[in-house]
Amino acid sequence: MANLFNRSYPLTAAILLTVTMSSNVYAMPQGDASKGEIKTPSCRFCHGDNGIAPQPSYPNLAGQQQQYLYDAMLAYTNDMRLGPMATMMKGQLQNLSPQDLADIAAYYSKMK
Repeated sequence: MANLFNRSYPLTAAILLTVTMSSNVYAMPQGDASKGEIKTPSCRFCHGDNGIAPQPSYPNLAGQQQQYLYDAMLAYTNDMRLGPMATMMKGQLQNLSPQDLADIAAYYSKMK
């Protein structure tokens, strides 16, 4: 039996890591879209005034799920999201609180 556990340890560790990194791990504060609108001036340059990016290399934010947006922004601030724009996004988000991120996520998720 102990031998079976030792063989399944990598699988158990992978499952625990996946659960830890899943989007539902981060408790998102209740977002306020009206406050989020005020907090988005620097977002608009790349993601557009209406949440539709003017350049195809930037993602559209309008209508995205609130939890997804919050988790993505939080991942940038925690160096858990990588890519060519990760450093720039971290710089844009680093001075925002979790409440600010929730407000911004609420704002973009309510856009049509």
